[in-house]
Amino acid sequence: MTSPDLSLDGVHVHVTGAGPPVLLVHSINAAAGAHELRPLIERLAASHTVYTPDLPGFGASERRDIAYTPRLYTDALLRVAGAIRGRHGARAFPALAVSLGCEFLARAAVEQPAVFSRLALVSPTGLMGLKARRGPSGATRAVPGLHAALTRPGWGPALFRQLTRPAVVRYFLRRTWGGEAIDETMWADAVAAARAPGAHHAPLHFLSAGLFSADVLSLYEALAQPVWASHGTRGDFTDYRGRVHLQGRSNWQWTVYEGGALPYFEHPQAFGAAFEAFLATDGPVR
Repeated sequence: MTSPDLSLDGVHVHVTGAGPPVLLVHSINAAAGAHELRPLIERLAASHTVYTPDLPGFGASERRDIAYTPRLYTDALLRVAGAIRGRHGARAFPALAVSLGCEFLARAAVEQPAVFSRLALVSPTGLMGLKARRGPSGATRAVPGLHAALTRPGWGPALFRQLTRPAVVRYFLRRTWGGEAIDETMWADAVAAARAPGAHHAPLHFLSAGLFSADVLSLYEALAQPVWASHGTRGDFTDYRGRVHLQGRSNWQWTVYEGGALPYFEHPQAFGAAFEAFLATDGPVR
């Protein structure tokens, strides 16, 4: 029997399935939300209680006009983790995150390592190029003055409406997939998500780069849990030269899938089986 959804200080957490807990964290973009994880939710619900929060500013969570920061998102994940442990006991549990969500999950796992047993990072950000991003702890890559420019009266909402027109959403999803064929249900869900009141607030912080951590490589290097990272070979998210800085770390393993940045959509069986194997064993992902 599925437990009821959670509402934690304005963060809505979708709860599906029954069994041991697993946390899934969506990416950040103009039309983000838990809908990005649908294939994994459907598969894992047969064996796990799947917790999928809509991060602050997205989905069914509050979309207030506040400062959206990595700290805000990390704290939200830690609150969700506390609620999961309240339901299932204090034992550590696994989590998966996508794209920029990986940075928030990594920070949460570094700050409270006893909470998370193992981490799956899908198309993790912060590893593009060879630059080692070991900036000051908690610093971001925000472009000075850009958020202020984006939020000038009337400008921000108008820009957001242009970026979330159905044709534009389709364009960006094709860049994510690296081809013309995308998941049509996800496209429809993304278009609908962008129509909610206040939907522009968090994405404008994203566009100003204020949600990207300047110390992301330090976070990845500090992870003590087993980490399975994966990415695709097509589209806009294929530059992972920065993984050279993580070579030799015995707790990290990588899988590269033929396709775009969301391999669980294009390879649901292979990815799902690999993730389940990662959850069930200390051995390598096959």
